[in-house]
Amino acid sequence: MTTAYLKLAGGYVYDPINGVDGQVQDIWIQDGKIVDPPGPGVRAGRVIDLAGYVVMPGGVDMHCHIAGPKVNMARKMRPEEKRRDEVIERTQKTHSGTMGSVPSTFATGYKYIGLGYTTAFDAAVPPMSARHAHEEFEDTPCIDKGFYVLTGNNHFVMKSIADNEPAKLKGFVAWLLGAAKGYAPKLVNPGGVEVWKHHPRGNVDTVDQMVDHYNVTPRQIISELTRTANEIGLPHPVHIHCNNLGMPGNYSTTLNTMDALNGHNGHITHIQFHSYGGGEGEEETFCSRVPELVEYVNSHENVTVDVGQVMFGETTSMTGDGPLGYYLHNVYGTKWFSADTELESGCGIAPIKYRNKSLVHALQWAIGLEWYLLVDDPWRVVMSTDHPNGGSFLAYPQIIRLLMDSTYRKEVLKTVHPEVMNRCILADLKREYTLNEICIITRSGPAKILGLKNKGHLGAGADADITVYLPHENKETMFELPKYVIKSGIVVVEDGEIREPLLGKTLHVDPDYDKEIEGDISNWFEEYYSIRFRNYPVQDGYLHDAEVVECDPDAS
Repeated sequence: MTTAYLKLAGGYVYDPINGVDGQVQDIWIQDGKIVDPPGPGVRAGRVIDLAGYVVMPGGVDMHCHIAGPKVNMARKMRPEEKRRDEVIERTQKTHSGTMGSVPSTFATGYKYIGLGYTTAFDAAVPPMSARHAHEEFEDTPCIDKGFYVLTGNNHFVMKSIADNEPAKLKGFVAWLLGAAKGYAPKLVNPGGVEVWKHHPRGNVDTVDQMVDHYNVTPRQIISELTRTANEIGLPHPVHIHCNNLGMPGNYSTTLNTMDALNGHNGHITHIQFHSYGGGEGEEETFCSRVPELVEYVNSHENVTVDVGQVMFGETTSMTGDGPLGYYLHNVYGTKWFSADTELESGCGIAPIKYRNKSLVHALQWAIGLEWYLLVDDPWRVVMSTDHPNGGSFLAYPQIIRLLMDSTYRKEVLKTVHPEVMNRCILADLKREYTLNEICIITRSGPAKILGLKNKGHLGAGADADITVYLPHENKETMFELPKYVIKSGIVVVEDGEIREPLLGKTLHVDPDYDKEIEGDISNWFEEYYSIRFRNYPVQDGYLHDAEVVECDPDAS
């Protein structure tokens, strides 16, 4: 049934994909989609006067941790946060929920939509735990969501690469994504997590170190999975968490990882954590090496990044990088959780507090800002805090202010460890982002990198996911409380209140593959897994409301 039009009248529209930069325009919505203006004499069922307001597509967070077993475990690990932090009370429109660095499912959905974000992707789910992640998604209201499937330490993947069987690798990756109802392959410390499982203090030092028992290197895992994902034509080919995250001197590993893409499209995530100079255990040499890495990114269009901005305060580190979790536990002396998902991945969780007077933490904060300010093309760099690893997604308005207001940035820089000035070039950077550029790095850019053709823009055919802001000189104030948030054509948020309940869709891929591969996969499962092959895939009916995003093998 066709519904009446909703008209958003006279706002300052920012729609970079369609070349609109602050022009006054009307937006027409019908049946959850943006449509061309109807003919003369057609009236809208509802008109919202947006004269003087800023109108943007709904925000897209392409890298966060909001669902799945590790997130659920992190909530259990931080009861002290639940006791002291905000509680969202139940209303006629909302469920109750708790906040903290790892909010409950309900609080996560409400806070994202209240911030103007309408889509979010969890960054690391073991395929064996996909069913659990989908259950949490069904408990996360208001936003569309999807997740990346951990593959960088998968035994079948490494064996296929070691045996030089590219057809088997391609079939398995396509099958695995379809079975998990996931969106893209995720590589976390490729090969390194497997090495750590065999050596108490082990990891890989370089991308060319051999992985025990599999006779493959991280470079081979990165190259082969990236090539395979591009051949399949995935909308977002590969999402890479490099080896040696957080380690001094790791910038060389990051450069080698980018080089290992061999010209294929690939996304390097939370790049801030991979941009360090210095020697291991030598705080006096710890420094930024962003300029060298940015030079590579600026000259290689196949590489995109999100930042993983560190923000000062208490949070929780959670990662599929088991050795990193153990390292943080030893450094900070905090409680720690580790898990091993058989044949697939690992996990590490530990509380952490970033202090502005800590040289290391202050440098991490500055290095993230350097990435935003030094990348030439805003379409290639995406806002993220690696929620909650670098800080909460609720810090995005403050990051926007830091990028748009160089005077404010300088004032904050004066409050951090003074040695930061000598270890990076942030103090010399005068660039200020425009509203159009903010729209790119928080909405249009991530949607484009993810291959979401119906999101991140306001043209006809786009999902009617729209955020409306009241302009303010203080951009943190402007972006932390939208006037309206429209999701799928429904006004969900108005004046900071949830007006309509909504669940949102699950976005996933379902690539084609040669069905003969299922015989090899079935034999593998029966020999090594604790779960039967036929019980592993997530059935279509298990998802409440799903949308399959098409693959395009010809695009490679």
